[in-house]
Amino acid sequence: MNKRMQQCTRMGSRGGARTGIRAAVATALVLATVAMAGGCALPRPRVKVPVYAPSPTSSDGYDASSATPSYEPTYSPSPTQETYDPDGRSDVDGSNCDFSNSLRQFTYTVSITNPSSTDSFSYDMAVNWMKAKPADGKAYGLHERSITVGPGDTETYTAKYTVNQSSIGQFWFTCQITRAHKSRM
Repeated sequence: MNKRMQQCTRMGSRGGARTGIRAAVATALVLATVAMAGGCALPRPRVKVPVYAPSPTSSDGYDASSATPSYEPTYSPSPTQETYDPDGRSDVDGSNCDFSNSLRQFTYTVSITNPSSTDSFSYDMAVNWMKAKPADGKAYGLHERSITVGPGDTETYTAKYTVNQSSIGQFWFTCQITRAHKSRM
């Protein structure tokens, strides 16, 4: 028995003047109460504190990244909602880039295919007829249109732009789809 336990036991045994079973029970209760109040009855639990090894990259010998658990929330779309890129130019294809001298009109055939199997999308389209030689960024004409395409469907239309000049000489041009902003309907 250590010295502290002996002191606690002696303090607790002084109050028992009665004899018999009732006195023994009373003494035991007093001993237990005094011992617990003094911290003698039950051993104190040992707490193990984690020790983190210093990181070789840390200047002060402590690396917070090794001590802190990392948690990165992940989000996924619900099964009924597909993700989409609002830049819908990958859904669009152009062909038949042309200019009619008699009509003074540029034309370009545009096909939009909605890859979604569940959602309809509205495509805000812009087609430019650009100067090709020299390619200096100058636009000859612009056609804008919004078109709705159902799930898995393809819509095709002809973009047109009429030039206001009565006489046009020889020139080089290209057709470009410069915008196909896509939004869910």
